[in-house]
Amino acid sequence: MRVIRSIGSLLFVLGILAISAASFAQVRVGVAITIAPPELPVYDQPLCPGDGYIWTPGYWAYGDDDYYWVPGTWVLAPEVGFLWTPGYWGWGDGGYIFYDGYWGPQIGFYGGINYGFGYFGHGYEGGRWDNGHFFYNRAVTNVNVTVIHNVYETRVANNATVTRVSYNGGNGGINERPTAQEKSASHERHIPPVAVQTEHVEAARSNRELRASANQGKPPVAATSRPGELKGGGVVSAREGGAVHEPATRPENNMGRGNPPVHPNELPRADRPAAPNTGNAIQDQKYQQQQEKLQAKQDQERQKLQQKQDQEHQKLDQQKANDTKKQQLEQHHQQQTQQLQQKHAQEQQRLQHQQQPAPHPAPARPPNP
Repeated sequence: MRVIRSIGSLLFVLGILAISAASFAQVRVGVAITIAPPELPVYDQPLCPGDGYIWTPGYWAYGDDDYYWVPGTWVLAPEVGFLWTPGYWGWGDGGYIFYDGYWGPQIGFYGGINYGFGYFGHGYEGGRWDNGHFFYNRAVTNVNVTVIHNVYETRVANNATVTRVSYNGGNGGINERPTAQEKSASHERHIPPVAVQTEHVEAARSNRELRASANQGKPPVAATSRPGELKGGGVVSAREGGAVHEPATRPENNMGRGNPPVHPNELPRADRPAAPNTGNAIQDQKYQQQQEKLQAKQDQERQKLQQKQDQEHQKLDQQKANDTKKQQLEQHHQQQTQQLQQKHAQEQQRLQHQQQPAPHPAPARPPNP
């Protein structure tokens, strides 16, 4: 089954709805998809419609059992000084989870995804705020200088490996972690997507031509000059499509093909065993305590390994290591994580085996007359 739902996820989403906009932070959508999102298509940026508009890049969203493209568009910043941190897909809990974008005074982490037009994986090079006005970098954004005079031109050296992968983590995903500055930005005051952005997403979702199954990764509307305007002169189509991964409409073709976890925080949550009921209350209580002790121990081991791997990632980032070294480290982390997963599974099996009642001896056969 492609969509993994849980009561815990539902409660998480309901809790998020109760959070005020003033305290909004980047949050995960409570649905995990087991098929990776398509690659990002190649498209041109439409002309900026006016002063104060911020570019919000396009991305693949999920709904109605299919990925669909949400076109990139220009959006008026909700507050002076606020910038847009794009959402992104990340691997975790046995599937791909979407982390929604937000507005804030600093750019946060967006998965290291290269969305282009200033969003090259970290930060934003498309413009900056200065004395209450937004200045556009003509080197990476499409602006009409006869209409918008707040411009400058700074060539950006994009040293990141050119990739159109649209997700972070997992098998084949972007191997990037948030910087110290991005972590700090996550604790600042945020504003969720404004009304025109949510309406823009709904318009995209209702357009069947934007579904990956229909456009094969090459959306006919890749970007728009204004939110929700999916027709007209401000619409830009994709020049090149992105690879669409195998759909999960045929479960028999996907069994056993899940992406192996790379880090401990990507391991699926262990199901809590049912409370024992052997008829021996003392024995049941003892087993329950053993089970809780084992779970606490395994959680601690996961956290310890995750911290160790995070430190190794940070060390490579400080050394500005190349992609080959990063990939080697990821392979090593994957081996560590799988070994830990196997160890924990064996421990659970041993404990469950101990709980099984001993077989009753067979009754003695009466002697032959």
